[in-house]
Amino acid sequence: MASTLIHEAGAEAALEAPRLAHQIHVVIADEFPIFRAGLRRLLEADGRLRIVGESGVGDSVVALVRDRRPHVVLLGARMPGTAWRDTLKQFADGGVCVRTILMVTSIDAPDVGDALECGASGVIAQDATATVLLQSIDTVVAGQYWVGPEGPVADRALCMRRFEEVRRREQQFGLTRRELDIVRAVVDGDSNREIAARLSISENTVKRHLLHIYNKVGASSRVELALFVTHHRLFETI
Repeated sequence: MASTLIHEAGAEAALEAPRLAHQIHVVIADEFPIFRAGLRRLLEADGRLRIVGESGVGDSVVALVRDRRPHVVLLGARMPGTAWRDTLKQFADGGVCVRTILMVTSIDAPDVGDALECGASGVIAQDATATVLLQSIDTVVAGQYWVGPEGPVADRALCMRRFEEVRRREQQFGLTRRELDIVRAVVDGDSNREIAARLSISENTVKRHLLHIYNKVGASSRVELALFVTHHRLFETI
């Protein structure tokens, strides 16, 4: 975790502001060509984005980023593993000014905090929706940080605290990240159908999750669940 951070104000200022007014230049780095191809098609559908290169991980992506000078790198990371750490370290040690979004297999992985310390500007799950991915890109280009479904955070220190707080909530009440997403949607007043659309899952899956949630927190209805959330300040701003 001793890596030099590359996302401080000075490094951000070094990025070329004029290009941001037109298109966001993106490099895709992942070990699987099929995954890269799918991601390319998805991103190219957004006219604001321009894919300026793609590669596997390791030295090849570092050389590519130095050559193409993108605003954002989408870096695949199938944890456990060290290739992504080595890549972030090379960005930092080489003074490469780029904002990196780490695409992880599981947002709950312990290495997420390490990724932020190593210089990543964002961490999202590889099964995130297209909307979340595009929002995360906009967020890091604007100079903020992004962690999973929790969304944008103004600075790295706050981002780290938010991540640790989410982990604490999961451990304290035994709720998974998906269950926390559903609890938040219930508190927002969403119906099962709206939750299913929001999370890209079926209504039957929502019902199963709600049953598990009720059993874990001792609630028997949405009202009781909302009261539980209020009493424990589950989603209190960090």
